[in-house]
Amino acid sequence: MLNGSNFPTALLLTLLAGLSTGLGGVIVLLTKRFSTKNLSFALGFSAGVMLFISLTELFADARTGLCLHFGEKTGLLYTVLAFFGGIGLIAIIDNVIPSKENPHEYGIASADGEQQDTSRLMRLGLFSVIAIAIHNFPEGMATFVSAMDNPETGISIAVAVAIHNIPEGIMVAIPIYYATRKKGKAVGNAFLSGLAEPVGGVIGYLLLSRIFNESLNGVVLAMVAGIMTYIALDELLPSAEKFGHHHLSIIGVTVGMAVMAVSLILI
Repeated sequence: MLNGSNFPTALLLTLLAGLSTGLGGVIVLLTKRFSTKNLSFALGFSAGVMLFISLTELFADARTGLCLHFGEKTGLLYTVLAFFGGIGLIAIIDNVIPSKENPHEYGIASADGEQQDTSRLMRLGLFSVIAIAIHNFPEGMATFVSAMDNPETGISIAVAVAIHNIPEGIMVAIPIYYATRKKGKAVGNAFLSGLAEPVGGVIGYLLLSRIFNESLNGVVLAMVAGIMTYIALDELLPSAEKFGHHHLSIIGVTVGMAVMAVSLILI
């Protein structure tokens, strides 16, 4: 069951995770050359955290709750269906976004130093804001619901989401800055794109709070696990690979998993 007393914590974590897109905008303005090694490691680290939490905590908690309510076999069936339902949900959202405006296509390497049409750059930046906002909506629900259920798990997911939101903020800020040469507009739109996460979290909570029970809690947690797994495998790892540092991204995955494993043992 979701604990209503965790609402402020859940809202704060989701807000901070979402607004980390603005940090990507700030990086664009402060950094002359992007460190692809650091980005590759950070994205891998984020993927490791998401995968470990999803498959060891969220899925396990969902299975326990649903098995207690429906029995071992039926509970496991519902857990698996909800897990893949979460993957299906985020996959549908991901695939309705045109590839050129998709948050996966960061385009950092090609944006620097090239003379491009101003209106085209501005259009790309604004489409990126819309695309990332749509894309971040279910992430906000996942972070918010996880934090409502368990603040410690919510913190881990919020950190992982925040890390992977930074390159999305970079993607928004680069074309808008090069189109307008206005730093405030570039950073402002980067922050704006991340507001969809706390909005998604609050709307999800308002829609579900009145009908929430132990079985629905298990279904939602399993769907969150699916959403996080999809993000890690479809976004973070491929994006880390695009920066050309395969081994660093895998090291990041391993370190992310190890950090979460150690934290679970110590807590």
